[in-house]
Amino acid sequence: MLIEFHLIQNHSPANLNRDDLGAPKSCLFGGVMRARVSSQCLKRSIRTSPEFLPALEKDGGVRTRRMVTLLADEAFAGAPTAEQLDWLAKAFVAGGVSIDAVAEDANATNILLFVPRSTISAMAADVREGFKAKTSARALAETLAKRLAVKPAVPDVALCGRMTELDKDGLFKGINFHVEAALSAAHAFSTHEVVNEVDYFTAVDDKAKGTGAGHVNEGMFASACFYKHYSIDWEQLVSNLNGDVALARLTVEKFLRAAALTMPSGKQKSFAAFNPPDGILGEIKLEAAMPISYANAFAEPVALNAPRGIVGESIARLGQYAYDIGNGYGIRSSRFWFSPEGRFPLMRTPRNEKSAREVAVVEKECEFGAFAEFVKKITATLADHASASGRK
Repeated sequence: MLIEFHLIQNHSPANLNRDDLGAPKSCLFGGVMRARVSSQCLKRSIRTSPEFLPALEKDGGVRTRRMVTLLADEAFAGAPTAEQLDWLAKAFVAGGVSIDAVAEDANATNILLFVPRSTISAMAADVREGFKAKTSARALAETLAKRLAVKPAVPDVALCGRMTELDKDGLFKGINFHVEAALSAAHAFSTHEVVNEVDYFTAVDDKAKGTGAGHVNEGMFASACFYKHYSIDWEQLVSNLNGDVALARLTVEKFLRAAALTMPSGKQKSFAAFNPPDGILGEIKLEAAMPISYANAFAEPVALNAPRGIVGESIARLGQYAYDIGNGYGIRSSRFWFSPEGRFPLMRTPRNEKSAREVAVVEKECEFGAFAEFVKKITATLADHASASGRK
């Protein structure tokens, strides 16, 4: 079973996700330049959001290069000594994780470790007891290896996966750190052509006696209507959560809420581009099928002067393309559509009829003007399918 979400979201002027030069990220698609928000940015904003937090109430992952300091702080009440930190760092080196100091942490590891909070607490207890017993760094590494070898059955790791390469000669070498992600996330891109603009700004010195600015600079920004696509492999998610179907349903529910209600944080204090989606198409595919992006609905960019407006035309393109691809390839799926108060219905124009009348892409009972009802319907459908397959 695949669960897919397609969002049309128009942002007011913003710089949500910057490149190495500080400009809004972009891409070339359909022969024109588009605004872009990377999938990494979107996934992080979702998994760290208040909307996703209820899925992590029991346990969730921590991704950090500061694992040595984190463990030492928890093991020694926030006041580890230099000796304790050095001993713990040597244990990680023995495990096959190098130390690569950064300015704010001399014991930072050279790789990011994505570990459940429960595992961190258990490891911290091992560190505390090991130091009391004057355990060697190598022996501590062997103890920590047993903790790290436990499969991380927590929602954020189950969704996003992890891939960690360790030194083949270290004591952690036998651990399978790899977790296949249940979530596939596309880079969001604008449905139309976008040209970045430049904001020339100044800051006034409140105590200055003259008329000059205290600070002068430039920053780039853009406004764009984005297409976003997410696909969740249900069986992979359930497997990653050790068969916990109830937790898998909760994970999907909170993911959907976060995907709709969370915005990337880039320069939001300066632009406040807090614009929720105008339309969300949810699809549940029960038969063996590949994930399908509807990005090509926008290969020909939406005209900036489209009669329906950029948002309306983008949603019209989405509805037509989703129907054409699904019907053309014979893909069976349950479709659900949400637009606030039904502002934008998801419609299509039949291609084999002379009439230009539009018809709905989804069944009437699967159209929603209230987001809470949309989420409720999708999670209820997941529960029905899980029950039908013998899982609860």
